[in-house]
Amino acid sequence: MIQHTSKLPNVGTTIFTVMSQLSAKENALNLAQGFPNFPSDPVLIEMIQQALRENYNQYAPMSGASILREAIAEKMEYMYHRNYNPDTEVVVTAGATQAIFTIVSAFVRPNDEVIIFTPAYDCYAPAVEAHGGKVVSIQLKGKEFSVNWNEVRSNISSKTKMMIINTPHNPSGTVFSKEDMLELASILENTNIILLSDEVYEHIIFDGEQHQSAALFPKLAERTFITASFGKTFHNTGWKMGYCVAPKELMDEYKKVHQFNVFSVNHPMQIGIGKYLKKPEHYIQLPAFFQEKRDFFLNEIKDSRFTWIPSQGTYFQVLSYDAITDEQDTEFAKRLTREHKIASIPLSVFNTNKEDHKLLRFCFAKTDETLEKAAAIINKI
Repeated sequence: MIQHTSKLPNVGTTIFTVMSQLSAKENALNLAQGFPNFPSDPVLIEMIQQALRENYNQYAPMSGASILREAIAEKMEYMYHRNYNPDTEVVVTAGATQAIFTIVSAFVRPNDEVIIFTPAYDCYAPAVEAHGGKVVSIQLKGKEFSVNWNEVRSNISSKTKMMIINTPHNPSGTVFSKEDMLELASILENTNIILLSDEVYEHIIFDGEQHQSAALFPKLAERTFITASFGKTFHNTGWKMGYCVAPKELMDEYKKVHQFNVFSVNHPMQIGIGKYLKKPEHYIQLPAFFQEKRDFFLNEIKDSRFTWIPSQGTYFQVLSYDAITDEQDTEFAKRLTREHKIASIPLSVFNTNKEDHKLLRFCFAKTDETLEKAAAIINKI
């Protein structure tokens, strides 16, 4: 046997895989993993097929096809009034996760500290640890998942290399306010800390609120990588298509790693998405589309024993079960899958020290028929 020491000794099978496998085994409704069960727009599908027919089947440019990089830059200007040079400040990626890993790889050295907010999406900490960095976790507070900015200040040190934020936030469904972003800008001013802003749910935000992208705040934008996902936006998570934007000085370093990490990503999809993205209605209608699904789901379970604060963004709804049982959330989630045939995600696995607040995350990016079936099960628990 080859002897080796694991770079990620504490990483096992992700909770998404665990719950999805259990869901399949038990023939349960899978509201655990975050993917839609309805099709992408046929118009987009045809644009991809047209690109295939036009023989965009060889390597794309390393940074991405020009039609898509230009469309991304136009979208950032349209949505957030910030200019990103499509030639030097935009890169198309194999999903947001690849972008995040590459950003960390480009900048984090052994013993650098990276601040993350928990509950945190589970790709952040392993990326940091794989490069010898130290994760500094700050737990979001209460069922509102608010930030204690004084705690953030107290965790800044000379070793802090990067901070990772996520808004709209997975798994909680909360969003950072303008005041949050201004507070963050004040904390990071006059530091060399890089901000990684995971904004994959930027177009899924509810109740008339506006997404507070880091691009809207000049003092943040000058130090920030923004990562985004076409899979989340256009209902095709299996395509693994995303992008990142950043000031040239940062992006130059990113590209040094990107070229050896993935080099370039799916060419025909870039061409199709580049054409599709030219029409803003293809993404500005998403808040209303997903809010209708959120409201439908919550109305269907209004007589259940679960309680909740309506999701502010993402296509996830967190439900509290503290009026039902005092079971550990991981065990309750598994029991619901086995006995009631509905799968969810327990939040404790994303928390600092696995704190258990009796919360489960359900994905409502599903057809109304699926949501009706799910609600009928939830109402009987």
